[in-house]
Amino acid sequence: MLRSPFVLSPIIPITVEALAPNDPRVEHKKLCVEEGITYHYMVANPPTKPSATVLLLHGWPDLGMGWRYQVPCLLSLNQQVLIPDLLGYGRTSAPSSPSTYTLKRMASHIAALIRTTTDTPGAFLAWRIALYFPELVRGLVSFCIPFFPPLPFVVPLEQFVRQFPDFAYQLQLAGLYAEAAASRSPAHLRGFLRSMFGGVTSGGEPGFDVRVGVIAERLPQFGPSPLVEEEILDFYEYSRTGLHGPMNWYRTRILNGEDEVHLAEAQSTFALAIPAMIVMAGQDPALPPRLLDGQDAFFPAGLQTRVIPDASHWVLIHHPAEANNCISEFLANVLDSTVDIDLPRKPPASAPVPSSSQF
Repeated sequence: MLRSPFVLSPIIPITVEALAPNDPRVEHKKLCVEEGITYHYMVANPPTKPSATVLLLHGWPDLGMGWRYQVPCLLSLNQQVLIPDLLGYGRTSAPSSPSTYTLKRMASHIAALIRTTTDTPGAFLAWRIALYFPELVRGLVSFCIPFFPPLPFVVPLEQFVRQFPDFAYQLQLAGLYAEAAASRSPAHLRGFLRSMFGGVTSGGEPGFDVRVGVIAERLPQFGPSPLVEEEILDFYEYSRTGLHGPMNWYRTRILNGEDEVHLAEAQSTFALAIPAMIVMAGQDPALPPRLLDGQDAFFPAGLQTRVIPDASHWVLIHHPAEANNCISEFLANVLDSTVDIDLPRKPPASAPVPSSSQF
């Protein structure tokens, strides 16, 4: 039996306002974060001085446009919004070497973006930014991804998958097979994107299984996605530099583990001095809601948890109203309160950063 995080429950007609490609409410900008690496990002500003800045980090194989249903909502809440295409994606640089894609190195890129574009401290950032750059983070909301603390030893991907077989797809993505299969022709690339966002074959078969990965032989057979319009997929394909960059995120497990060993050895218990919210999708087999168990221990400033029962992994576009309600609720709580938490140790000022929706 296939276990796909992208097979959808019955679709509820979407009435939430969304950004369109080249939407006039956002400006497209670029920032050189280090020699040879430039980030493309969108910035949206409310009509009056913003009360905070929200940074939205997308996951695989999405772009910043994956947050298109959230940006208008955040503008209505008087927030400045920064939405980058992460390294390897869209119009951002896509270096060929996986060593460029370590979480620690990419965190420095995101920190440069924050410091260059805003003076306000509030931002939704992924867990490693919150851990290493607390001065930049006022609160954090994560969709589908709980906090995983650093480990005092390196766990190779093969060993990790033996323990957690629902992550076996990462072995395929870390290799070259899926990248080559999806890049074989324009029809294969379109089929890959359609299948990732809930498209199925005429027989109702999905294109992804968490214990296999991409099902390459089906790629040209997928009908349109029920979640992502063909116009949006045109934008994705036009702006991509290929799939090598996005796949590189899965080729850095050893490098990331080596970066974090000394952190875990120096600090036996990790705690984040910020309030947080984790929103899980009830129909995501790779990242089920039970992963929330024990998360409270990492958040002395307070953790809110929510589960959207009928949502697939693509909760932001599958159930945008519920996702926006979660963000709005969290923002209201964070902006109306100040929490002073005394932690035993302050982490060093360098950081890895996973995407808040990377899986």
